[in-house]
Amino acid sequence: MARLPRLAPVGIAQHVIQRGNDRQPCFCCEDDFIAYAGWLRDYADEYRVEVHAWVFMTNHVHLLVTPRQEDAVARMMQALGRMYVRYFNRAYRRSGTLWEGRYKSCLVQSEEYLLQCYRYIELNPVRANMVFDPADYYWSSYTSNALGKKSSLLVPHPEYLRLGRYPKQRRERYRALFSGHVDQQLTEDISSAVNKGLALGSDHFKEEIERQYRRRVMPAVAGRPRLDL
Repeated sequence: MARLPRLAPVGIAQHVIQRGNDRQPCFCCEDDFIAYAGWLRDYADEYRVEVHAWVFMTNHVHLLVTPRQEDAVARMMQALGRMYVRYFNRAYRRSGTLWEGRYKSCLVQSEEYLLQCYRYIELNPVRANMVFDPADYYWSSYTSNALGKKSSLLVPHPEYLRLGRYPKQRRERYRALFSGHVDQQLTEDISSAVNKGLALGSDHFKEEIERQYRRRVMPAVAGRPRLDL
């Protein structure tokens, strides 16, 4: 059976994960991170994708993005993937695939869940025991969102801008999000949603997405009509 195209409505944020094949490294040195970040910026501009948060781990990438035109995220990821694989294979004298199939993604409701997704992404190096403080991991958006480091890649989401009237106030309130308890269930919900291609949000948000786009974005329930046929 042919795979369904991803549900990617214009204007709705998406959490995206791209993993190395068999969890193998896709970044081996600083030059690799620099190359990937530069092409991500270029293709995000070309295809009109706003990038709100990111973390580049050694064997996978997390992005929080909002498309501003049809098929924008898919086209960006395809172009970025092809360009980076060519670079990586040439640099390390290898051939073949680098990525673990198609990237994974899920829709993210703005209210409540979006800022939690910011935090989930930027805490990846902490969960991996690579650093104690997210500010100590260089290849993440945390230093831009929380500390004001300039970035040509970053586009603040409206939910981030609502944290405060002034940049300093927004950064202070953003950092406060990281000082509280990390809810394990929410972490599991975010991970499950993106890995299964569902939606992260309230039941009302999910029901509205299913009604409008006739696609299932909640876990299947026995006896529930299928919407993705």
